[in-house]
Amino acid sequence: MPDFRKPSHLPNLRSDGQPPHPSWLPRQRVGISPQMIGRYPDFDVMSAVDTWDHATKKVVLARLEPSGPMRFFDTEQEKTLRAFCDVVLAQDSEPRVPVAESIDEKMASGQLDGYQYADMPDDRETWKAVLGGLDQTAGARGGHSFAEATLADQEAIIEDFSTGKLSGGIWDQLDPKRAWSVCMRAVLSGFYSHPWAWNEIGFGGPAYPRGFMRLGPTSTTEPFEKHGSTSEDPADVVKGSHS
Repeated sequence: MPDFRKPSHLPNLRSDGQPPHPSWLPRQRVGISPQMIGRYPDFDVMSAVDTWDHATKKVVLARLEPSGPMRFFDTEQEKTLRAFCDVVLAQDSEPRVPVAESIDEKMASGQLDGYQYADMPDDRETWKAVLGGLDQTAGARGGHSFAEATLADQEAIIEDFSTGKLSGGIWDQLDPKRAWSVCMRAVLSGFYSHPWAWNEIGFGGPAYPRGFMRLGPTSTTEPFEKHGSTSEDPADVVKGSHS
């Protein structure tokens, strides 16, 4: 695995040397977080690895292993899947949480959630239909596949997808709002099950068998927790940037 803490791997896309997005967050100084930026720059959940039991340690460490080639999605679907995951998660550069790989593994192994909408096909069919639909929509709007479309076009398509406004072709056979729910359930599950995402949000990881001591006011922290470097609400920051 490359050492993302080396300067050559740190985001440096702005003239002032600060990370590209979101601009108010510092660079990660300890451990790895998505794109090496986060609210908890001196927190690394892997420092607690010795407090986990053997089974827990095995599961978590496996998520850091390099992924093999995709088994469920074909080459073109993989391109669309990666572009979709990058845009909805705003993962603009490395290191990225390997969400596309997580989804592929889930679909290939058949380890689904155990439930589905009554009016929707199996999640595996839904994913393939969605990726085809995104390519159809991108082609109709700009003559390119979704992966080859501009970021502005990708974001516009995803906005319409999330609000159920896509129509024509596959979207006349697949409820886009339901499909959006299915896809984002897998995307968010893949992202927030990864230790790099835990570093980004300051999550202390599995509490078993360590447990918690500080059960009082939320201002108190566990010995393994860190205070955030900033107190801004991300939603308010984003709203302010668009006002």
